Amino acid sequence: MNAPKFTTLGCRLNAYETEAMKELAGAAGVQNAVVVNTCAVTAEAVRKAKKEIRKLRRENPDATLIVTGCAAQTEPETFVAMPEVSKVIGNTEKMQPETWNGMAPDLIGQTEPVQVDDIMSVTETAGHLIDGFGTRSRAYVQVQNGCDHRCTFCIIPYGRGNSRSVPAGVVVEQIKRLVGKGYNEVVLTGVDLTSWGADLPAEPKLGDLVMRILKLVPDLPRLRISSIDSIEVDENLMQAIATEPRLMPHLHLSLQHGDDLILKRMKRRHLRDDAIKFSEDARKLRPDMTFGADIIAGFPTETEAHFENSLRLVDDCALTWLHVFPYSPRQGTPAARMPAVNGKDIKARAARLRAAGDQAVAKHLSQQIGKTHHILMENPRMGRTEQFTEVTFDTDQPESQIVTARIMGSRGDQLTA
Repeated sequence: MNAPKFTTLGCRLNAYETEAMKELAGAAGVQNAVVVNTCAVTAEAVRKAKKEIRKLRRENPDATLIVTGCAAQTEPETFVAMPEVSKVIGNTEKMQPETWNGMAPDLIGQTEPVQVDDIMSVTETAGHLIDGFGTRSRAYVQVQNGCDHRCTFCIIPYGRGNSRSVPAGVVVEQIKRLVGKGYNEVVLTGVDLTSWGADLPAEPKLGDLVMRILKLVPDLPRLRISSIDSIEVDENLMQAIATEPRLMPHLHLSLQHGDDLILKRMKRRHLRDDAIKFSEDARKLRPDMTFGADIIAGFPTETEAHFENSLRLVDDCALTWLHVFPYSPRQGTPAARMPAVNGKDIKARAARLRAAGDQAVAKHLSQQIGKTHHILMENPRMGRTEQFTEVTFDTDQPESQIVTARIMGSRGDQLTA
């Protein structure tokens, strides 16, 4: 019999949870199974999931094919109707040992083909902790799950539930363990990271957690934050940006658009000027700060003038790493009922945004030439700077270690040292 195979689609949190599922399935003795951890962020993500499921069934005709993740949570009926699919399990169920115990080969009787409960009733973040994944250099720690906000384009709260936080003490203990195992960088991850703490006693903020980690884990060389909502950034987080060199100068901002009217129609909580002010304030505190950002092209009712405001945001916020999403309607969201933009216009605008992003990357790379950087090696020939820029070497470097090197040039979207 074969050990289960796992395929991950979508975000870093999904990748984290796949690693946890591998441990759970292994402990339960699950055999001859294929597990697809899906994403629901766009309609295209769901189409990709279906395509992947059909491909995996062709490659594994006799396996139990299990579909989980956000798309399985938001539309289980879509996947249970596919003849390729054996079981559909929800986002809560996938992190529970009993779910996997129920798939062990020695279980007598049949389990339900669909195990998807009401995610909105979940009040705790799963306590399943994993000791890092991916490279041996960087570990990801889930500190939060779910989202309390209801942006008009977003289906994710219905896949992830309301916001739940992992208590600070649990996070600190896990990071201590990771540092003890030799990890030189830890990334805090979640669905709506800046809402961390709102459901905990005394309602601490993300900045409190960051300061606590850096104080209580003095041996941690680098702490990184994944995507944040800049309007929710608290004073302590700004203080950490200003005073803590071990907090990496790279923030990925959930901006989504650069026009105030569209931001209101998206039900975002910030305006254009808020985003610009935050990026200016952060760069004053930390001049080497770089920003990534999510931006949607072609949101319903978007005119050319609205779009130009998004395009200008790349310069106005000094954005470097863009994640551009051509808008696609998600059934069940308010935006799906709004007047749509022509598909060709959406595609063209997304291409223009990506071109602006390419220019921003080229500018960033050229500014690094001649500078000395501390680079965390992910493999013997490639590592990343504090700003998350890839650097390649012509000679082997010590893997998972931080090396100091002078930047000599660039090739594609990578620096060379």
